[in-house]
Amino acid sequence: MKKGIFHCSTLAAAIILSGCNSSSSDDNNKIDYGAKAVSYLVEIADETQGIGAREASTQKEIQTGNWIYDKLTGFGYNVNVQPFSYERKGKTYFSNNYIVEKKGKVDKTIILAAHYDSTGVDHGSLGATDNGAGLAAAIAIAERLQQSELPFNVRILYPGAEENGLNGSLYYVKDALANDKLKNVIGMINYDTVGGGDIVYVHAAHSDYAEYKKTCESLGLTETDYSFDTKMREAMLKASVDVNGEANKYIIHPTFPGYPEGETGSWSDHAGFACAGIPIAYVEATNFNINGADGYDGYSQTTNPAMWDCYDADNKTACNRAEEKKWGKIWHTEFDRIDKLEEAFPGRVNTQLSDNVNIVLELLTSDKYIQVK
Repeated sequence: MKKGIFHCSTLAAAIILSGCNSSSSDDNNKIDYGAKAVSYLVEIADETQGIGAREASTQKEIQTGNWIYDKLTGFGYNVNVQPFSYERKGKTYFSNNYIVEKKGKVDKTIILAAHYDSTGVDHGSLGATDNGAGLAAAIAIAERLQQSELPFNVRILYPGAEENGLNGSLYYVKDALANDKLKNVIGMINYDTVGGGDIVYVHAAHSDYAEYKKTCESLGLTETDYSFDTKMREAMLKASVDVNGEANKYIIHPTFPGYPEGETGSWSDHAGFACAGIPIAYVEATNFNINGADGYDGYSQTTNPAMWDCYDADNKTACNRAEEKKWGKIWHTEFDRIDKLEEAFPGRVNTQLSDNVNIVLELLTSDKYIQVK
């Protein structure tokens, strides 16, 4: 999207914003960065006012990368653009990671990651939740952090080409291991689909290394390198209580077959970091209480009947499991767009997006949640 064209906008539910451009105010506490994230989501995922679908290694993904670069440099960051290539079905593709860092008082680093590509355009998806919401939140967080004194370093990574193989984040981890760039990293937060689903969860990595083995081996790592430490998850949970109260805190999913309490698989950008021994916290909005196509794995995001051929509320599954096609999914479908989400869930995405921004800002600007030496 060309500079100067966008005008302030919100989702269908109106929110009063503090302005579209970077703050010139001396008092950043008066600026609602959660609301700014909502406006950034429009710039990212709205088909007419923004970029829209952003399939990996397409011109739209390149356009989104340029948008990220322009935003971050506008906030005053020096942006490290990290080009990479990857192989898929016998062809070579190209993409970029974008990386910024704000130094803190102690030379220990927390990484926040949010991929910027989307998928499912052939089904009508514009990638509003997956991962427009995560990207919008990470941009708003970067904007606020640039104006803040931090207790530790914060590095924000915007990986490309996540949807077809975690390519950007795995390239980043492999390069960082080779160049000793992870030695002071003490935790990683992954924002992937942080709005849209019924419940906002925070996970740690799976306690069974087998869930991550293939990813770890692709990086030349083994079980001895792997971490499923829960300290980042617990820190995020505490911050969510302080920001939203007990009633609206992040949720730790209960134990389900194959998924112990509060643990997740290797299907997003946190995987490479867990392989490298870094404690992770993965935030996503979904619904683990639903017995989906493959069980209680969080791939069914909502009980909303619009996203089902037929939902059996009593048994928390499809009325006819053999014939169900939709399975309560938003991501990668025609429902993953701002207008459809607002119609199905008035105000939900706005609230979830704003909450996520405020929770992570609380965590990253305070020394009470993460102990550093």
